[in-house]
Amino acid sequence: MAEQAARRGARIAVADVCTAAVAALPIDGAGVSAMYKAAAGHPLYSTGPLSERVEELQITLGEGPCVDAFTLGSAVLAPDLRAAGERLRWPVFAVEAVTAGAVAVFAFPLRIGAISPGVLDLYSDVPVELDPAELADAKVFADTATLVLLGARIDRADGSLENLGGYRAEIDQATGMLAVQLGVRIEEAFVRLRAYAYAHERRLAEVAADLVARRLRFGPDEHEDVDEDKDEDRSAPDDA
Repeated sequence: MAEQAARRGARIAVADVCTAAVAALPIDGAGVSAMYKAAAGHPLYSTGPLSERVEELQITLGEGPCVDAFTLGSAVLAPDLRAAGERLRWPVFAVEAVTAGAVAVFAFPLRIGAISPGVLDLYSDVPVELDPAELADAKVFADTATLVLLGARIDRADGSLENLGGYRAEIDQATGMLAVQLGVRIEEAFVRLRAYAYAHERRLAEVAADLVARRLRFGPDEHEDVDEDKDEDRSAPDDA
């Protein structure tokens, strides 16, 4: 991790923790998501498209090893998501993750005492078991990620916390707007927001940005959305 940071000429960041974990363990990708007890989590960093997609899936669906690890406060290990037991445990996530290319997922909560800022997720595109030594190493990476999150500022590109406030605020703002628009409670509005993102195979943050910018408005039916720009185009007078 120190070598990774030195090459960037910066302090150790979440990006370095994830990259070092992939190099040291029998995995193909890693990601860190910030998690909250009373609100939606959001991805902070991913090593590649696979880990980015699976991080987003867990946040959008509200199920998966990442969600359980944060809730339980302990590691959640899924060496083969194709197993019947894992599909019963996460009926939607397991299928979607395997389709995306993640067959094994290992989630480690980031914790110091009562403080838990997020989860470190490790991914493999083939079934794999972590032996005791590898599990111990994974926990060291999780502990390091915890210290980095609590002691440094991170941005999404290089691992420094610069854009977190805006990212989180936009999702919260979109949820509030949707609650008013549909006349429902915040909790239900967030469920509808996640459901829309999942159904349309879009990132939660992208859907939130469209709602805030009023490029997207939910219709009476949760599966119906209205593109306001297109509405304006249709209502404009015909030059002919």
